[in-house]
Amino acid sequence: MSFGLVGALAIKLALGHGGKATSREGALAQLSHDLFGKIVLIALAAGFAAYALWRFIQAFAERRDPDENEGTVWAKRVGYVGRGLIYSGLAYSTVKILAGSGNTSQNARAHKSTAAVLDWPAGRWIVGAIGLAIVGVGMWNLYRGLARKFEDRWRVVRLSPSVRTWGARAGVLGHVARFVVFGLIGVFLVKAAIDYRPKDAIGIDGALQKLAHASYGPYLLGLTAAGLIAYGVFCLVDAVLRDVSANT
Repeated sequence: MSFGLVGALAIKLALGHGGKATSREGALAQLSHDLFGKIVLIALAAGFAAYALWRFIQAFAERRDPDENEGTVWAKRVGYVGRGLIYSGLAYSTVKILAGSGNTSQNARAHKSTAAVLDWPAGRWIVGAIGLAIVGVGMWNLYRGLARKFEDRWRVVRLSPSVRTWGARAGVLGHVARFVVFGLIGVFLVKAAIDYRPKDAIGIDGALQKLAHASYGPYLLGLTAAGLIAYGVFCLVDAVLRDVSANT
């Protein structure tokens, strides 16, 4: 849902209707201005925390495919733990927004964090490696989307074939949009390392701003925003169809 909110705000910006290029935390902050929005934030905070807990459990309890080797299994476990940490952070950020602590853009945090790491011994190499890793995450999303690998974990349930078909299409579009966003974040982080310029680092909001300011910006931003909304739809379908059974 958080990516869907980001996409909705970016769509409004692309159409010139007063939206904004923001991060997931920024999108959540937009909900904090009225009572209904705060109720939604409470539900989201609980959902993020539950999702993080599930990912931590999944790291060690998910059913293992017979043809998977140890390297693949441990890589997936690290990925699950990483996602758990990300959603733990989202839950924490949502609680902070509810408490009225405000919201700092991902761009500002990226600048500050990158500047700190660049001052470390071998800081450029560390920042560059992180940037390449984020590009790798983007490439994985592209592969997972185009190859429709997410369907490997879907159970056969009594759903309308059209729901499954459109859920898969949303998954493809959503993963491609995530490739664009993560790819831009990673590339500019590598650029920050090469040029020793922390201000080159960007977050999700910065990636969307780069699209908005590019040639044919409104079209590129609109397509990417639509993809992020599609990813939100895909997550709803995935929640119903995904096989989360543990090892037996």
